[in-house]
Amino acid sequence: MPKVRAGKRPRQERGERCASGILFNTGAGQHILKNPLVVNSIIEKAALRRTDVILEVGPGTGNLTVKMLEKVKKVIACEIDPRLVGELQKRVQGTCLANKLEIRVGDVLKTDLPFFDACVANLPYQISSPFVFKLLLHRPFFRCAILMFQREFALRLVAKPGTKLYCRLSINTQLLARVDHLMKVGKNNFRPPPKVESSVVRIEPKNPPPPVNFQEWDGMVRIAFVRKNKTLSAAFKSSAVEQLLDHNYRIHCSLHNTEIPENFKIAEKIQSVLENTGYSEKRARSMDIDDFISLLHGFNSEGIHFS
Repeated sequence: MPKVRAGKRPRQERGERCASGILFNTGAGQHILKNPLVVNSIIEKAALRRTDVILEVGPGTGNLTVKMLEKVKKVIACEIDPRLVGELQKRVQGTCLANKLEIRVGDVLKTDLPFFDACVANLPYQISSPFVFKLLLHRPFFRCAILMFQREFALRLVAKPGTKLYCRLSINTQLLARVDHLMKVGKNNFRPPPKVESSVVRIEPKNPPPPVNFQEWDGMVRIAFVRKNKTLSAAFKSSAVEQLLDHNYRIHCSLHNTEIPENFKIAEKIQSVLENTGYSEKRARSMDIDDFISLLHGFNSEGIHFS
C-alpha cells in the first residue's frame, strides 16, 4: 500500500474513506489493495508455510495481513500511519489471530529489520529502491520476497542488458538476487485507484552471495551508468570521478607502502585498466554481471578502489 516515510508531510489530497471513515491520503500514495483475487494470488505465489514468520510493510487496513495470519506462525507488520495501525488492531482484536500479529510503528528504513522467513508486501512505492537493497543486504538470509511495485520499477528490476529499461537498479538487484516478474495488477484493484499500473515481483536472495564487495561494486556501477550510452572511457573521464579514484588510490598506496611516481596521472592509469580489460569502448547498457565483475577485478588489482 503506497505511502510516504516518516518525517515527510505531503500535502493532503482528497481520497476515498475506508469503512471506519478514515480518509486515505492519496497525496502520500495510500491506495488499498481491495481485490480478494489478487490478495489470494499473492499469498499463493508466496508459498507460505505454517512455521513462517512474515514481514509485511504497509499493511494498511489489513486485507493481505489477515489472510496471511490464517496461514502462518506470525506476521510482523510495519506501518507508519497511526490511524491505520488502529484500524489493523481493531480488525484482529478479540480473534484467534491477534496473538499472531506484531505491529511495528514507524519508518521501516530507519530501523533494523527483524528475523523473518519471507517478506510479502504491497509496498509504499516511494521507498521501493532503498527497501529492496535493505532487504537484500539483510542477514540472516530470508527465503523470498513477494512485493508489489509500480509497473515501471518492477520492469527495471528484471530488465536485461541491451534493453531500454536496463539500469544500475537492474544489475545491482540481479547481482544479489534472482528476480521474476509474476503478474500485472491494474489500477482498479486498488481503492482509490492510483495513477500508475502495478506489478508483483518475486525476489530470492542468492545464498551464498557473490564474492563481491557490494560498496565497491556499486561505486563502480554508479559511475558506469551515469551515462550508460557512452563508452566507459568517456564515463570515467569526469573530473569528479578522477579526483575520487586518485584520492582512493593514494590511500591504497599509503596503506601498502607503495611509492607513487612523481609524474603519476590517475587518468592514464584508469584508461590503462579499461584497455587491458577490454572494456574501454564498451557501454554500460550492454554489459552483464560477469562483465562488471571482471572490470572491478581489473581496477582492484591495480589498486584502484571505489569505496
